[in-house]
Amino acid sequence: MLNRIWTFFFLAAFLAAVGRSFAGHSGVWADMVGSTFDMARTGFEIALGLTGVMCLWLGIMRIGEKGGAVDFLARLFGPLLRRLFPGVPAGHPAGSSIVMNMAANMLGLDNAATPLGLKAMRELQELNPDKDTASDDMILFLVINTSAVTIVPVTIFTFRAQLGAADPTDIFLPILIATYCSTLAGLVVTSVWQKLNLLQPVILAYLGTMTAVIAALVAYFARLDQAALESQSSVLANVLVFGIIIAFMLGAVRRRVDLYDTFVEGAKDGFKVAIGIIPYLVAMLVAIGVFRASGALDFILDGVRGAVGTLGVDARWVDGLPTALMKPLSGSGARGMMIETMTAHGADSFAGRLASVVQGSTETTFYVLAVYFGSVGIRRTRHAVVCGLTADLVGVIAAIVVSYLFFG
Repeated sequence: MLNRIWTFFFLAAFLAAVGRSFAGHSGVWADMVGSTFDMARTGFEIALGLTGVMCLWLGIMRIGEKGGAVDFLARLFGPLLRRLFPGVPAGHPAGSSIVMNMAANMLGLDNAATPLGLKAMRELQELNPDKDTASDDMILFLVINTSAVTIVPVTIFTFRAQLGAADPTDIFLPILIATYCSTLAGLVVTSVWQKLNLLQPVILAYLGTMTAVIAALVAYFARLDQAALESQSSVLANVLVFGIIIAFMLGAVRRRVDLYDTFVEGAKDGFKVAIGIIPYLVAMLVAIGVFRASGALDFILDGVRGAVGTLGVDARWVDGLPTALMKPLSGSGARGMMIETMTAHGADSFAGRLASVVQGSTETTFYVLAVYFGSVGIRRTRHAVVCGLTADLVGVIAAIVVSYLFFG
């Protein structure tokens, strides 16, 4: 999929440049070649600058992991998940794997979430009577994974910090709201399709409480003027993020974990991650940069912006559309689009913040589907794609709405 997307950018850029040349814009070729050098340098500088921040956050996340944060979330949400997966017998290993995977996803621990997710999928396959066809539990597990609530979107924080955001965490609350809407939508549409009863007391208690908290946040911030909203949401976001760090450290102290050595252990992984993404980041940014320099991206966005404008609707959200369209297809592509948007418009621009919120609102549906179902040989995915994309769509819409609320 990523290979096709990368190739598409270059071919579309070439065709757009040919068209513009015939229209008399011969300088487009120099712009495209110049863009390859500029974006290659930008990609390297961004990745190199990420090293310190990535070391910091992955060190902190390792402290949380060893301090029992995953176990805590697993215990907290275990009763809910056991009722959402009625096909998993009590005591079956799949139940604990599902709970641990969800907890790791909430904390943004991809290195732990993916192995746990694959383990859960293999165990669900053991319960599946038709080995070629996805079971209801497997589909629901995948949909929740593609729209999973992320409490700490570490990667987005680090990219915003590197690109000069005054407050890299100011998108914390908007992402939390958008990703919750995405997860709730995925859960509801899948349960309707599968005739899963959500009107159970335990499920209603969990979903009702979480929805009430999200609704209260939206209602409170909606009544503030823009200056007060930005100030108070920034304070709350930073208090919550720092509170999570302190909670991780207290949990680690309680378990007698060596904080310094654990931090260094995680920070080493952060260094490897930051350096390891350089080739991928450069490849994607160069392709996107050429696509924009050719005029193809602006042509598409201007067309959408014009169509939206005829309806009398504010069209600033269109600048976040490339990230939204790329997200279900490719995580690397969506990340590249988010970075390119922040580079072109500014990290603290409406477009830059919107792209960040969109990036954090959902997961990469087709990638997750291919990896998770492919790992157990599932060929017939039934309604998994429809439900996953529905969750994606709701997440993007929620990201747009909440970005207008928080950032005007």
